[in-house]
Amino acid sequence: MNDFQFYSPTEFVFGKDTEAQVGTLVKKHGGTKVLLHYGGQSAIRSGLLDRVKRSLSEKDIPFAELGGVKPNPRDTLVYEGIELCRRENVDFLLAVGGGSVIDSAKAIAMGVPYEGDFWDFYSGKSPAAALPVGTVLTIAAAGSEGSGDSVITKEDGGLKRGAGSDLIRPKFSVLDPALTCTLPPYQTACGATDIMAHVFERYFTNTTEVELTDRLCEAVLLTMVRETPRVITEPDNYQARANIMWAGTVAHTNIVGVGRDQDWNSHGIEHELSALYDCAHGAGLAVIMPAWMEFVYKHDPLRFAQAAVRVWGCQMDFENPEVTALEGIRRFRQFLHSIGMPVNFAELGAQEEDIPRLVEKHGVGTGKTGGFVALSAEDIAEIYRIAARASV
Repeated sequence: MNDFQFYSPTEFVFGKDTEAQVGTLVKKHGGTKVLLHYGGQSAIRSGLLDRVKRSLSEKDIPFAELGGVKPNPRDTLVYEGIELCRRENVDFLLAVGGGSVIDSAKAIAMGVPYEGDFWDFYSGKSPAAALPVGTVLTIAAAGSEGSGDSVITKEDGGLKRGAGSDLIRPKFSVLDPALTCTLPPYQTACGATDIMAHVFERYFTNTTEVELTDRLCEAVLLTMVRETPRVITEPDNYQARANIMWAGTVAHTNIVGVGRDQDWNSHGIEHELSALYDCAHGAGLAVIMPAWMEFVYKHDPLRFAQAAVRVWGCQMDFENPEVTALEGIRRFRQFLHSIGMPVNFAELGAQEEDIPRLVEKHGVGTGKTGGFVALSAEDIAEIYRIAARASV
């Protein structure tokens, strides 16, 4: 195990009707005027937005509003939010929604006190200051409610890039599993796929002697394997929703990733798909991650075989662990297919002829990228080709 520092100061408030505590939480964390940031109409139709506003008003906290966040959140709305916050003297960002809304709020939070272009933070610069952020989570997926990460798409050029800083880690996150019960099955499955991908990015590591975090990773994965089909068929199953919601948070606070090298190639490769085709991030990961596994598993077949046995219930072939590894990858792809996820380019709506463009946009050039196996541009192209032609 590697040396590490673990820092996760977010206050998580979990349970039914916890959105009623938002006003108290904002005041507790120093907010005096809030930007209420949200996505489309679902938060309005469900009455959630009104409940959040009521909670703020009960604590005499004024607020401005900015809706319209789309999946794969855009830089154009971030610029609008920055100007609105400055004009209204906002000092606290409250994101009501899923990962896209939270990521957009984090970008605004970094941009308000910064004199330059907020995109600098998505091009490698570290922020020196940011407004505090709180969240009311409505979909278990990205884990942004507990992380210091944010991903934004730049509309000019279709670039999808990430930024990270403890300054944008939420001060609090309200997690009411009941808020996820109205999600369509496809969105639920996309979220579940994202959660599993966050774990696998950490699980496939070159670091040895990491049994504890291996087991933590496996616990989250097994939870998702059990609970995701349940909520697909029983959308109002609160307890299953609760397990998934907490799994999503645990998956990306990095508690399952401390002390070990991580990879993140699958996320980087997928970002180009969702930037180009505007597909759901989880759906893109369902296509890319098994393809990445097929490309790299020979680097450490025993680790892939371990996942196959512990997560997917495969029998270990001790004479040829590569057979077990491949069976685990096959069962992963079958699971994704069973919950309604695409498994190849055609099902996602992507085009194989776009692979050179996807690789170019990835930007690896003549170098290599990744922590488990360093990938060249040609390696990434081959992963896209595997993904394009995959089947269950």
